[in-house]
Amino acid sequence: MTTAQSELLTTTDWLADHLDGVGSEFALIDAGEAVAYRRAHIPGAVGLPHPYLKGREQTRLVMTAPEFESLAGRLGISNDTPVVIYDDNASLHAARVWWVFEHFGHRDVRVVDGGLNAWLDEGRPLTSAPARPEAATFEARVDRGAHCTVDELLAIVEAGPDAPDAPQIWDTRSDGEWDGSNDRGNDRAGHVPGAKHLEWLRLMQGPPSRRFRPLDEIRALIEGAGIDPEAATVTY
Repeated sequence: MTTAQSELLTTTDWLADHLDGVGSEFALIDAGEAVAYRRAHIPGAVGLPHPYLKGREQTRLVMTAPEFESLAGRLGISNDTPVVIYDDNASLHAARVWWVFEHFGHRDVRVVDGGLNAWLDEGRPLTSAPARPEAATFEARVDRGAHCTVDELLAIVEAGPDAPDAPQIWDTRSDGEWDGSNDRGNDRAGHVPGAKHLEWLRLMQGPPSRRFRPLDEIRALIEGAGIDPEAATVTY
């Protein structure tokens, strides 16, 4: 499926060449805000109630398996459906949705490199007509290796970086959030002790395309921040 620099990604060229297969050969998800989806989206794309896919009762956590099964079914996605995701926010929301699919055991998922930003810049087609996929059945198979709980993170911090097999901690937030000058409305500010810092946006190219930087540049940035690209890592 992919002609991109990573198997986690696909390109706008590939998507444009395969638009006729949206809904039959693969599902296309617009991971932008619902109001933006109603205004304009790539033909055939289904929209989401919210890109974070939080739970109804535990609103700080990802939705439960039954909630995700219901959502995936409404989107026409089964366990065998390839999924392609894009957004209009430098892949921030698309990456979140990609992770939620990983969390629930679905592996055939890719993000459109550049997303709607690149699609618009290239003058490709848009529509405001909502997609109406046929309902499907999805069985969630939670992958415990795809997430880390707060208690697990606390244990990592308390054990220290020299503990055997201790994963590194990567804070991907903004500089202001990292140094505590921007509390984002939270009761406390700062970062997890022992974390390394590299803001996620530094891995992205600037407007208009908002694509990922080349892999060699990404590796250099990660290593420059003291993060080992090969080591087990907890990100937040």
